[in-house]
Amino acid sequence: MTKEEIARILEQTAALLELKGENPFKIRAYVNAARAIETFGGNIPDLQDEEAVAKIPGIGKSIALKIKELAATGSLKYLEELRAQFPEAILELFSIPGLGAKKIKALFDQLRVSSIQQLRQACEAGRVAELPGFGETTQAKICKAIEERTRHAGYFQFGQIAHEAETLRNDLAGHPDALQADIAGSYRRRKEIVHDLDLLVATKKPEAIAKFFVSHPLVESIIAQGPTKSSVRLRSGVQCDLRVVSTPEYPFALAYFTGNKEHNIELRSRALKRGWTLNEYRLAPLPPDPKAKKKGPVMKIPKVRDEAELYRSVDLDFIHPELRENWGEFEAAEKHSLPKLIEKENLRGTFHCHTKASDGHNSIEEMAEAAQALGLEYLGIADHSRSQIQAHGLDEKKLLAQIAAIRKLNKKFDGFRLFAGVECDILRDGSLDFPDELLSQLDFVVASVHSAFGLSEADMTGRVIRAMENRFVTMLAHPTGRLLLKREPYKIDIAKILDGAARTGTWIELNAAPKRLDLDWRWWPMAKQKGVKCVINPDAHRAERLQDLWFGIGIARKGWLTKADVMNCLPLEKIEHALAAKRQR
Repeated sequence: MTKEEIARILEQTAALLELKGENPFKIRAYVNAARAIETFGGNIPDLQDEEAVAKIPGIGKSIALKIKELAATGSLKYLEELRAQFPEAILELFSIPGLGAKKIKALFDQLRVSSIQQLRQACEAGRVAELPGFGETTQAKICKAIEERTRHAGYFQFGQIAHEAETLRNDLAGHPDALQADIAGSYRRRKEIVHDLDLLVATKKPEAIAKFFVSHPLVESIIAQGPTKSSVRLRSGVQCDLRVVSTPEYPFALAYFTGNKEHNIELRSRALKRGWTLNEYRLAPLPPDPKAKKKGPVMKIPKVRDEAELYRSVDLDFIHPELRENWGEFEAAEKHSLPKLIEKENLRGTFHCHTKASDGHNSIEEMAEAAQALGLEYLGIADHSRSQIQAHGLDEKKLLAQIAAIRKLNKKFDGFRLFAGVECDILRDGSLDFPDELLSQLDFVVASVHSAFGLSEADMTGRVIRAMENRFVTMLAHPTGRLLLKREPYKIDIAKILDGAARTGTWIELNAAPKRLDLDWRWWPMAKQKGVKCVINPDAHRAERLQDLWFGIGIARKGWLTKADVMNCLPLEKIEHALAAKRQR
């Protein structure tokens, strides 16, 4: 089991204990243990040594034994006993925003609500609003959240399924009978929302590959099994389809199952113009038309051993998977003007990271160590500002102390630097949470909207533009405020925001957190055209989340961005000057 899975089980245990009405100190012990495991720097085998685990701050001997059981067996008897005391579906209620254990307990105790369907019925009957601590407003919010959940059923954030997808790909590629293996579909195109997974394997022994696939530990249930196609449901809930082909068929199948519908239609159309038929298995001559009076010349079919040769056969440069949306890629490939897309190795540093000073899980030193382990040359610390009370936002005194601590730490580094920043709230009127006098002492400022989401489009747009006009604001974070599959973007005119960013020299963030991936990839070609610079930030609240930069790279590539478009591809000696540029305008 991964640390994240163990932490999630400890959180579930805490939730069930709260539903049961257990001692608050016991509940808190499981919550603290979950957080401790999430930030634990050791390997999973270490978690099977209860004495070593008990030495981790926040974990006692009793819970250490349970963690050992989880790490060794993948299950926890104590949790199963707790689950047996409640209806099976009650944990689903925790997926509804705004419902914590106390409210769920009230719903269960007073209305016997133990599933989302029962909760919907109770809301529709008006019974939820009658409960103490709920009311009409809360009931309406719950109804809306259930509607959103139903609408998004069967869809997953890219980041939710990435671990399973990559594990399956690597395990299939490592099978002795697999000649080639890859993930296709919307996942390979790096779509932010994925409906299912498509895996492709070239082999001479399809039965062996299919058997290995359906018996994989990540598989929860088998939907269908056959020699060329098998479908399963993974533990995350996503459906995963495996297609098995021969080596000659592989490049055609990989291209077919990667491009979206419109991309594939255009690719087939180009083949037809050459007298060929293209499908998921081969490129072949069109069958003769008996009605044709005159036979036209048929171009010789070239050898196709990979996707690059397939695109070359129809006079196109290779189109990277992320661009296969029929969104201008064919015209660019034909004119040899496709961009050289950014690679993860191009990133030299990043900004917008949180520490224990606000709502992060690690110290400044631990974040710096993790950044250096990834090969980064610099890292920007940007804890929340004072208005973010729920996120333990820093007041002026604490922020000044953090600046001093970062300056002191920098004296110890060789070839690495920490930049002192803040994630400063944009207030309702567009002013900032801290005065310019304080902001001027920072290396950079990340401006963010965290409140008053219900403003009109004109007011929200004006609010953000006013903030960007402040010369100390370096970058605008998560510009639409969306939470994928959970919260819709607030109303804002992104085209005008990009105009404002171009005019003021403000960088626009591509927030790499899988739940955000904001600004959306569809806007980046326009941003690039206007001369707006991107900055890829992980919004990391713990050290391991720095690796979310990988998700950001995928979206940047999908948005046609090159390393020249992304500010944190600059090396340390150049980023220092770039950070100061707006202040000097």
